[in-house]
Amino acid sequence: MNDKYSPSEIESAARAHWQQLDAYRVSEDQSKPKYYACSMLPYPSGKLHMGHVRNYTINDMLARQLRMKGYNVLMPMGWDAFGLPAENAAIKNKVPPAKWTYDNIAHMKGQMQAMGLAIDWSREVATCQPSYYKWNQWLFLRMLEAGVAERRTQVVNWDPIDQTVLANEQVIDGRGWRSGALVEKREIPGYYLNITKYADELLSAVANPEDPNYLSGWPERVRLMQENWIGKSEGVRFAFPHQITQADGKLIQDGKLYVFTTRADTIMGVTFCAVAPEHPLATHAAAGNAQLAAFIEECKTGGNTEAELATQEKKGMATGLFVTHPLTGAQVEVWVGNYVLISYGDGAVMGVPAHDERDFEFAKKYGLKIQQVVAVEGQSYSLEAWAEWYGDKQRGVCVESGVLNGLAYKPAVDKVAELLGAQGLGEKKTTWRLRDWGVSRQRYWGTPIPIIHCDACGAVPVPEKDLPVVLPEDVVPDGSGNPLNKHAAFLNVACPSCGKPAQRETDTMDTFVDSSWYFMRYCDAGNEQAMVGAGTKYWMPMDQYIGGIEHAILHLLYARFWTKVMRDLKLVDIHEPFTKLLTQGMVLKGAFSHKPEGGGKHYYWEHEVEVQTNEHGQIVGGKLKSDGTPLDYEMTTMSKSKNNGVDPQQLIDQYGADTARLFVMFASPPEQTLEWNDAGVEGAHRFLKRVWGYGAKQAEAIQAAGRDFAALNDEGKALRREVHLVLKQVSYDYERLQYNTVVSGTMKLLNALEGFKAQGQGAAVREGYSVLLRVLYPACPHLTHALWQQLGYANELGDLLDAPWPQVDEAALVQDEIELMLQVNGKLRGAVKVAAAADKATIEAAALAHPEFIRFGEGKPAKKVIIVPGRLVNVVV
Repeated sequence: MNDKYSPSEIESAARAHWQQLDAYRVSEDQSKPKYYACSMLPYPSGKLHMGHVRNYTINDMLARQLRMKGYNVLMPMGWDAFGLPAENAAIKNKVPPAKWTYDNIAHMKGQMQAMGLAIDWSREVATCQPSYYKWNQWLFLRMLEAGVAERRTQVVNWDPIDQTVLANEQVIDGRGWRSGALVEKREIPGYYLNITKYADELLSAVANPEDPNYLSGWPERVRLMQENWIGKSEGVRFAFPHQITQADGKLIQDGKLYVFTTRADTIMGVTFCAVAPEHPLATHAAAGNAQLAAFIEECKTGGNTEAELATQEKKGMATGLFVTHPLTGAQVEVWVGNYVLISYGDGAVMGVPAHDERDFEFAKKYGLKIQQVVAVEGQSYSLEAWAEWYGDKQRGVCVESGVLNGLAYKPAVDKVAELLGAQGLGEKKTTWRLRDWGVSRQRYWGTPIPIIHCDACGAVPVPEKDLPVVLPEDVVPDGSGNPLNKHAAFLNVACPSCGKPAQRETDTMDTFVDSSWYFMRYCDAGNEQAMVGAGTKYWMPMDQYIGGIEHAILHLLYARFWTKVMRDLKLVDIHEPFTKLLTQGMVLKGAFSHKPEGGGKHYYWEHEVEVQTNEHGQIVGGKLKSDGTPLDYEMTTMSKSKNNGVDPQQLIDQYGADTARLFVMFASPPEQTLEWNDAGVEGAHRFLKRVWGYGAKQAEAIQAAGRDFAALNDEGKALRREVHLVLKQVSYDYERLQYNTVVSGTMKLLNALEGFKAQGQGAAVREGYSVLLRVLYPACPHLTHALWQQLGYANELGDLLDAPWPQVDEAALVQDEIELMLQVNGKLRGAVKVAAAADKATIEAAALAHPEFIRFGEGKPAKKVIIVPGRLVNVVV
């Protein structure tokens, strides 16, 4: 065999071997335990990044090791191919999104194949293919029939110049990302999925360990994030009565301004109410108040999500209207607040500035009254600064609250609910932060919503026989609205009910729809007759899901919801889609940047920088080679935008895929962040060269070695013991997906083999190297495959793909003789060798007879001999 490690030659030959075998195609084999391991499918942006390499290598190690253990393992791959980036790229490059997407898929697939991933490509899906999104449409129609989907109005971001709806991420500082126009809030019709019907069930599986479907295999952090997002709140919904009438003399909203609160115990501290800019009371007040009308228009250009509202400045304006406090009869002023969402609850909140931090800041800004109504013993209230205990419902009791005085939180809430209920103005209620999922997107590159609009019949579902409604792929968007509105061949159609001229729905589905069930389609990718079938029944639920923490809420929550809907429609039998979840850490790398006086932040490639280090060799900064500009240095996420990305293809071309795989597994535990280190990559490559070099050097000896371990001498037995000790630890590390310590274990094995110099112990060497190759194989499949074949292991144990996982030989761990550290008066003086089964008297005798004790004991008798079994013996004189 070649003495030199040649990654490109070795890796291309290994991939050709696997391709010839069609090695990764799997079927539903009932004779083996199944294991479904899946990475979150990527968006085909053009190139893989190192985050992809890390994610897929984790999955690949898991799949390959379990296959060796006898599992039937499925590792599929697909493409989350619809979405806004393709439209943006199409506008920029003047090409159809379809061409851009399919070209990117082809390139990225080639990169994945170069990594040697054990993917069953026969199950590949791209969500932009009609054969896939047909089933989005089919299930959407089933949801309409079941009442899970419905059409209603929604508040959207509207760009008045481009005449299009914008996603939240397309609104920058209140303006359209392309036109720069001030974005307006408009209420338009769209389709919603009633995820709130499943709120209790979705919450229970992440928050209740007693639930039979509790997701114990998920990180606690992710369960908590979902629990908070679902946001179950128990409180009181009640009304502030009023006599405010509209132009026709009728009371607005029947004379009741409803709010919901979890802090009904603070009701006596209400000093104002705030309503959303779109609330009927705000509209009524603005009709005669130009200043208020202008403020409401200003509010419409802000954000419309909780996240945006949490960070923007809180603004308000008085309406001049008053409502009545339901318990005291006091008049309460109504304000319009930019932080109140019309889509949340009743679009109004009660303002209790003494015990809510947001209300506290608002009241101080506008000079509103702050009335303390909860006190904590030993604490004094200040009107100057917010204190944590002001909002602590567990510690305080009611004060200045009439009949509530002296009551703690729960009794006070009960009493308020009783008093309000007696007036017919309120009751206890459970609310949810979770909102129904609006799936309509006024964009082109997505799944067409299968609805036809007829002037006579209204919104008519597309008949099942006419699915899929195919999205035209020759369209080149120009940024001025949804191009489907101008595509006559797509738009104009006969009504399925009456046959009259009608028009298709031009909204497309949210791309989260595509990713909510793709993992089930992998199981039945070729099934043209049904959305899912026997494959899904065999493979689901997924055993291990792998992806980034950024998907912890929406994607995972929607996938769970979608699974429950499919269950209720009798398509699947499972309650939860993912048994275990691993959220891998981000890949970080140093970046050099400069903040010019005019603002912004510019990043520079390392080759443009004269790097500065401290006395320890650590990078602390740099300066531009071109003009000496001082630069800051930070460890941050690796990305092209920060000029600190590493192209996986360049890494593969230079070092080979196995080096790239080994480094990303060794650098840190899978769930933690990985700091990129060029020296670490070179170190991984040197290690693989050592593995290859050892195999080449020992090839003849390994091939000629016997199998008789009984003939081993003490050195051979010691090597074998070391190999099986490491194997025991590595096998445990594989079970817990701690692949960084797996790689450490392979390094220990190679060190033990390289350090073994005894002659005539070929059986121990042959076995040890066999264990090393099998343990290293899931991380570095190409190199280990080549060595396995060339050294003859395949003749005995078969192809490395399906070679049996090495088993720990407990007999090899048993020592005939052990070494104990020898201490004299607590100081280390040497080591004592004794039989492994030696009793206390034998150990004492050996210690007292040891030359080092005789030397350091200075002839004094031993007062005491202390033995720590298996570790040390300490002689006290």
